[in-house]
Order: sequence, then C-alpha cells, then structure tokens
Amino acid sequence: MREHKQLMDLARSAAEQAARYISHASIPTDPESWEVKGISDFVTRVDRESESVISDVLLSAEPESVVVGEELSPKLRSADLLWIVDPLDGTVNYIHRYPAYAVSIAAVVHGSLAAGAIYNVVRGECFTVALGYGAWHGSDRLSVTSHEEPEHALIGTGFPFRVPELLPEYLEQFSRILRTTSGIRRAGSAALDLADVACGRLDGFWELQLAPWDVAAGTLLIREAKGCVSDINGSQDVLRDGAIVAGNPSIHRWLLEVLGH
Repeated sequence: MREHKQLMDLARSAAEQAARYISHASIPTDPESWEVKGISDFVTRVDRESESVISDVLLSAEPESVVVGEELSPKLRSADLLWIVDPLDGTVNYIHRYPAYAVSIAAVVHGSLAAGAIYNVVRGECFTVALGYGAWHGSDRLSVTSHEEPEHALIGTGFPFRVPELLPEYLEQFSRILRTTSGIRRAGSAALDLADVACGRLDGFWELQLAPWDVAAGTLLIREAKGCVSDINGSQDVLRDGAIVAGNPSIHRWLLEVLGH
C-alpha cells in the first residue's frame, strides 16, 4: 500500500480526471433524465460515469482496495484501504448550471482518514491533504482562520432538505447563529464548504444530515489545517450519516455550545 502522500497524489489524479469528464459532459438539464433518489435529491448519468472514472483510476493503482461511492456502492464496509467517493457533490447545482459542485475523494487506511482531494470543478482548483503532511491548495499550505469572536465569523451551512422533519430544529439554530455572526452562507456543496473552512474562506460550518462521502475528505482537510470537526455532540467520529460541526478551534467550540442550546 502507498504512503499517505502517495495516496493523496492518487486521489488528486482521480479527482482531476473525473472533473475533466464532468467539465466536458453535456449537462442533463431535462428533468426527464434525472433519477429521483429522495426529496430534492437527484442523480444523473454524469454522476455515475464520474464515479466509474474514479473507480477505474483508484482500482488500477490499488487493486486490493475498496471503493465506496455515493451512486454505485453506497454502503460502508471494512477494508485495509477504503476509498470514500462523492463523484459529483452538488448535483442539483450542476443540473441547474449553478456554479458550485465538486469531486470529493478520501482514503481511509485501517479505519482512519489518511488522505484525500476535493476538486472544485467550476473554478478548476484542487485541495489535497495527507495525514501528517498537511492540507494544500496547490503549493499553498492551508490554515483555518484565527477569528475567535462569533461577531467576526462567516459561517457556512446546508439545509436539511432530505429530512424535512429536522427543519424546525434547524431554523431555530439558524436564527441563533444569524443573530450572532457576521453572516451565513449556503452554497449547496458540503465538500466545498469544508474546503472553504480549511482555507479560511469560512470560519465555521454546520449541517444536520450528511453522509460519509459528503464529509470524509473535507474533515481531514480541516484537521490538517489545524481546525476541528465533530458531530453535534462533539464526537470525532463523523464517517457516518448525521450532523457535522466544523471550524477553527474557537468557532467550532462556540458552534457546539449554540447548537446544543
């Protein structure tokens, strides 16, 4: 098995090739071509083909590894080397030509996050990370912000559109955070939101219902950028369906207090 940095380079290569495919594919704007997975949750041939591209790259290089992707094999399992893949994070944005969607790939070695890459397809920028090596945007090493006061913080979020029963709880949280910070942003791609926390464009982020492929690569990016990621109760185990809270250490701590109010 490759070293962590080599796994990062492999994840980056797979993400770049998938992003290249997405960029050149014809966007399926006709709703008749969208498969409905759930409330406001769609999948297209582009999602599936992107996942196939990624799997081919990863398994050609590491044939004993296992790929878990949102579209083709969406159940976590055990493996010495497990790839957790979101082939097109922000599908609704993509099919509406809203410019915020990404490819996200994470390597999990013996159960622990080891490396990953997030590729912003629209902007053509790639974020990479390896455990112990740091988080990177090209040749720039990433670091979370140093803002400590909530009134100086810009916070990202995601709406719980797949679980509408969470809306009352979410709206109360939204109200408390909006009144205390300098603003809230919602772009529609959790992978990009987490990358934005890692590189200092956002001070924090929270969402009440995400899957492992939404957060795996972004979690390691933030942690290697000296930030914090947990579930809403403070647990470090975020590779499962559920809520996620992220930020620089001060804002992450504050978000946990506010969300647990």
